Amino acid sequence: MATATPLKILICGGGIAGQALAHWLARGGHRVTVVERFPALRATGAQVDLRGQGIEAVRRMGLLDAVRDRLVDEKGVAFVDARGKARATLLANTSGRGRQSLTSEYEIMRGDLVRILHDATKDDVEYVFGTSVERFEDTGEQVVAHFADGRSGTYDLLVGADGQGSRTRRALRPAGAPEPYRRVGIHMAYWFVPRIASDGDIRDTYQAPGGRMIMRRSHHPERTQVYFVLREDSAEASAVHREPVERQQEFWAGRFRGAGWQTDRFLDGMAATESFYSQEVVQVRTDQWSKGRVALVGDAAHCASPYSGMGVSGGLVGAYVLAGEINRRPGDLPAALAAYDTTLRPFVDRVQATVKPRLLKLGLPEHRWAIDAFLSVTALACALRVPDLVARFSPEDRGGDWQLPDYGDDDRLSRAGEQAVTP
Repeated sequence: MATATPLKILICGGGIAGQALAHWLARGGHRVTVVERFPALRATGAQVDLRGQGIEAVRRMGLLDAVRDRLVDEKGVAFVDARGKARATLLANTSGRGRQSLTSEYEIMRGDLVRILHDATKDDVEYVFGTSVERFEDTGEQVVAHFADGRSGTYDLLVGADGQGSRTRRALRPAGAPEPYRRVGIHMAYWFVPRIASDGDIRDTYQAPGGRMIMRRSHHPERTQVYFVLREDSAEASAVHREPVERQQEFWAGRFRGAGWQTDRFLDGMAATESFYSQEVVQVRTDQWSKGRVALVGDAAHCASPYSGMGVSGGLVGAYVLAGEINRRPGDLPAALAAYDTTLRPFVDRVQATVKPRLLKLGLPEHRWAIDAFLSVTALACALRVPDLVARFSPEDRGGDWQLPDYGDDDRLSRAGEQAVTP
């Protein structure tokens, strides 16, 4: 539904949240530019999932069929011992009711979701690759953005969709203020290795003493995803993710060498991979999602951490709400941005509260006896079908009973299926 008062809007970041926001703003009739510092569409990354309100947000975009066509065939999660023998297996909940299990019914590679969003927006949104916003000034009447390539431009609104380490967010905060991170004492790295015959459609999860976990998931006939997860509270672990890739790989190899199972295979693959990524698991918790004519969306505003299971869904929902409030009152940005916060924050608070560091660390035991106890309890629960029954009969998914607002044309758009609906 086109607005009578179109705005000129700059979005910093061409990932999932940024492109989803562009999608809805373009449908509202606004002039949208997405600037992405990478030289091309960043259609890479690990496997992500959609849950609850995130699935509904994609449905309202008219893109659910496109997502279904690209889903990863992951049947569930197996906890394996050092010989690779499955001790307990939790299957995905495909009943159509209740909540998703550890494996969602909607598992997709990040790159595929990025490409789906790009295909849906590229004809109505201007994309500028290979540069970024170095600084900006909010004059009260407009935002002047200065780009790394020397250009500058004026906009009615600038939105930071630039991720967990958002430079836009940093610019909004007082000089010297610490990042609004809630650390949980867990770190993660992932990369791709060549697939072998034993790599199946069940995600393997292996625990090693010292608070270490290895996950193996296979999404492609020739490639397998590897995840190393580490429980560690140290300055070195927090700092290593900002160091050169070679140093990051050295850190992970040192922490995991000798861990057992297929560790040697995965470390050999790490040395040859082109897809390595390392991060600290954090939440972004800030009471400021906007200031003047600058706003934040997705992980830049409210990263929930991978352990919430709602990171991607939260970004899609946040983009939907921000665009909906802007489209509802384009002539009053302060009111629109205030409504964005008021409407979305109960959902974000609920999602972030599901991440409990003490419970997470139970899944990363320090000692062999604790690992054996975890596997025994999990195996018994699976034998009694407890996880399956809990998932099927849960009254709500991880986002709770919070409902996406109705911004007027959602039913018409969802009925349009995969046909583009332009303002």
